[in-house]
Amino acid sequence: MSSDDPNQPGLVITVTESIRLFLLAASNDRRLSEELRELALTLSSAANAPYKQIRSIWMESAFDTRPELISLFSGSNFVFTSPKPREKSEELKERLRKLKELAERKEYQELVKDITPKKDLNEPFSTYKDQIGFGRCLTTVLS
Repeated sequence: MSSDDPNQPGLVITVTESIRLFLLAASNDRRLSEELRELALTLSSAANAPYKQIRSIWMESAFDTRPELISLFSGSNFVFTSPKPREKSEELKERLRKLKELAERKEYQELVKDITPKKDLNEPFSTYKDQIGFGRCLTTVLS
């Protein structure tokens, strides 16, 4: 597993000088397996490394040659990766486009409200008296 892979599972930390020195020493330690020595050499040149891999090398190292775990990780930071952006469905994209157009129209109407003539919102027969009068007129004409 490459240590520069942004999609690594688990905790990823920055490789400090103390971690780098430990990994370089582990890459030359004949008591470790060839696989762990190669991994240690690879991780020693990386900027970030998975905690599990460093810890596995530390666990397999000789007790008398390895540093304390707390001093090894002292000064290192966690590396957080951003999640993959969500894909928007076509339906959502269409709805967002319509909402954006509606918002733009409202904003435009707000900008030109002083210039444009006011719309007559009065209904033709807004009062009860007008409606009765129209009804009487209509019945007279149709009779």
